[in-house]
Amino acid sequence: MAQKKYIIEVEKAKAAGDGRPSVGPVCRSIFAKDGFPPPIHGMDSCWDIFRMSVENYPNNPMLGRREIVDGKAGQYVWLTYKEVYDVVIKVGNSIRTCGVEEGGRCGIYGANCPEWVMSMEACNAHALYCVPLYDTLGAGAVEFIICHAEVSLAFVEEKKIPELFKTFPNSTKYLRTIVSFGNIRTEHKEEAENFGLAMYSWDEFLQLGESKRFDLPVKKKSDICTIMYTSGTTGDPKGVLISNDSIVTLIAGIRRLLESVNEELTVKDVYLSYLPLAHIFDRVIEEFFISQGASIGFWRGDVKLLVEDIGVLKPTIFCAVPRVLDRIYSGLKEKISSGGLLKKTLFDIAYSYKFYNMRKGRKHEEASPICDKIVFSKVKEGLGGRVRLILSGAAPLSTHVEAFLRVVACCHVMQGYGLTESCAGTFVSIPNELAMLGTVGPPVPNVDICLESVPEMGYDALADIPRGEICIRGSTLFSGYYKREDLTKEVMVNGWFHTGDIGEWQPDGSMKIIDRKKNIFKLSQGEYVAVENLENIYGVVPIVDSIWVYGNSFESFLVAVVNPNKQALELWAAENGIDGDFDSICQNPKAKEFVLGELTKTGKEKKLKGFEFVKAVHLEPVPFDMERDLLTPTYKKKRPQLLKYYQNVIDNMYKSGGKSSA
Repeated sequence: MAQKKYIIEVEKAKAAGDGRPSVGPVCRSIFAKDGFPPPIHGMDSCWDIFRMSVENYPNNPMLGRREIVDGKAGQYVWLTYKEVYDVVIKVGNSIRTCGVEEGGRCGIYGANCPEWVMSMEACNAHALYCVPLYDTLGAGAVEFIICHAEVSLAFVEEKKIPELFKTFPNSTKYLRTIVSFGNIRTEHKEEAENFGLAMYSWDEFLQLGESKRFDLPVKKKSDICTIMYTSGTTGDPKGVLISNDSIVTLIAGIRRLLESVNEELTVKDVYLSYLPLAHIFDRVIEEFFISQGASIGFWRGDVKLLVEDIGVLKPTIFCAVPRVLDRIYSGLKEKISSGGLLKKTLFDIAYSYKFYNMRKGRKHEEASPICDKIVFSKVKEGLGGRVRLILSGAAPLSTHVEAFLRVVACCHVMQGYGLTESCAGTFVSIPNELAMLGTVGPPVPNVDICLESVPEMGYDALADIPRGEICIRGSTLFSGYYKREDLTKEVMVNGWFHTGDIGEWQPDGSMKIIDRKKNIFKLSQGEYVAVENLENIYGVVPIVDSIWVYGNSFESFLVAVVNPNKQALELWAAENGIDGDFDSICQNPKAKEFVLGELTKTGKEKKLKGFEFVKAVHLEPVPFDMERDLLTPTYKKKRPQLLKYYQNVIDNMYKSGGKSSA
């Protein structure tokens, strides 16, 4: 049987020349073979997305939250599209009453909730830039964003008000008005007024523009609707300008994709909103749900209560980042192994049988309905019982977790790839195509993709297995970095956005992310090291939870800081007669020797070159985290910050490692 191919070629490859590297052929989704799907007629802006759904589905439930009765969370209570619209109009009139004109900037700071979406829609209505403020970008980020984007009005979750005040007095140069999503305390109001700011509770603010009527300006596709700040792994956050066109184009593409695989979204679909709306991934998914007249229910803002919220809401589509899916995977694995030998054996047999049938090309629902009913239905119930699609994005999902969930969750599990600059969804895997495990799937049907060779890393876009930097072209792309033309020119060349990610085309037209272009350095003997690739290889060692590999051009070998797996290391210590708590085991030279030996063994198995072997390790008991500014909100390593934090450790490893390896 000939393999399906999900891409078509629209332009030929180009050989290297004029100092530019060679470029592979330009490809797009097979679902766009007759051209990209146009947005719905009349849908030119994000405001149109909402307005048209209010006209088409006025009485559909739109936004829901759990009712709190006597301190206990009950069922979800809903506002219809028309009810939300009525509030949005009031919010818009009040914003304008505060003197914010077309093109003005409104910040939104806090966890996802109905008020978040209403504030965003009010910005869409009046052609204002919606600027999410979020603190996971580091302590000074909120202040930086307010000042950089010149935010004059900020909506804020009640419990975040003290955090917002920490940006004073610098932010008060721009900030004029603060609106709480809930109530406000007298002392907060007084503090704001001392700085010359007006402050309102949500209810007060809704009344502010009660007697006023402001006409809605005409909105163009090219207008900017949001500035989304992304956590560069180096330097200040960058403000990504997203236009109306990017979002309405993306929605048309997602709609075409889902129709092509018979998974259309309907008004009956329900989404759980818990991934931050301050990130593009959740923002565009919610816009898509709104465009279809579907329902969005909000979590209570607490990870520990997430599973309970899922159980009550019963979502039909579940979006997650790998960290959440890893937790679900570990929880299920633990449950299975603690359920006794008989249950575990039954599970393993059912799993192997269903996976075998799926590998042979059967759809997940046909692979083993009996196993689904007897064994796997409990997993489905754990996600509310109605989930038909799980979409993972923002970071790579481990292949073993993806495979496991595809079998046991009784629904499609799709992995996607995109950036804030490409308005999220750029690649997404296809349902029931098991061969796409470990890839991010083919392009969404609204972008062109090509690979550009990276000769210094040995990646050739014209080779039999094409590899190179992923470049994207299309209307979903951003309109530039706010006030940073220099950075925009670096990544946008002749209409192509250079992602910095290295991809490898698969025979079926899906893309595999294999490396990162920037994370490359030269050792003293002149050898280039692609560090991301090495971390992926060393990261599969069972004793390793996380690893940061480092080298520089003044040294001839690599060193690493490892977060060891606590359980595995403690077990090893017990077997080898080493006493002490986890921290002291990490400091034990024998433990370092053992971990280094495990890394070396894997290096040999994977046939790494001599200079790619790590020669010294430091065991760090505390996992890399955002609190110490070592990770971005999407869990990418901040390499300059890691170097700064571990500089002494690195210096010592080079001193002692140099002697031992001399």
